[in-house]
Amino acid sequence: MTTIAVIGAGPGLGAAVARRFGREGHAVALVARDRARLDALAADLAAEGITARAFIADVRDPDALRAALNAARDALGPIEILQYSPVPHPDYMRPVLETRAADLTGPVEFSVYGPVVAVQQVLPDMRELGRGTILFVNGGTAVVPHRDRAGTSVAFAAQGAYARLLHDRLADDGIHVAQLVVPGAIVAGHHRKDPAVLADTLWTMHRDRHGFRHYADDLDA
Repeated sequence: MTTIAVIGAGPGLGAAVARRFGREGHAVALVARDRARLDALAADLAAEGITARAFIADVRDPDALRAALNAARDALGPIEILQYSPVPHPDYMRPVLETRAADLTGPVEFSVYGPVVAVQQVLPDMRELGRGTILFVNGGTAVVPHRDRAGTSVAFAAQGAYARLLHDRLADDGIHVAQLVVPGAIVAGHHRKDPAVLADTLWTMHRDRHGFRHYADDLDA
């Protein structure tokens, strides 16, 4: 059994991804800050026959994130799939003219430093397995910057650049890196942006291993 680590696991997309990949036989490492919420989700998944464990970390704390991923590997088995999809804090979405240099620290730690730490932590397992998938989930500002959401516009774009570099560099190693852009909000019941639909999309991206950037819905410029 190999493991999917869902960084930023919550009751919406994270839970749907855990169920989708868990049904395919993967153990699930749920990584986020809220222990009570993660423990409840892990218990729900266990009741459905899915092996899942909670691991607590703030993505802005490199040591905690490394420790969580190490603990996940030790408890559940090698990490074959990494999904990085935590939801940004509202403070990261200030208008551009109100955004000072210090206001970009949080977004960059969240969306750039966190992914780099996570990827570096799981790459040895993937290389040993001879395969792996790294999935990034971003909002529409990753590709179309918004003047009222400067922090995420800057940091998501940087994350997208990093993900693209990984895609190009790791393809020959059997490791597929892809990005799913979800314009607007994730909406329960939406034919393309319902959490379960997005989880199916992410599973297909992992399974088919084609292309880098995928869109959950039409992108308004």
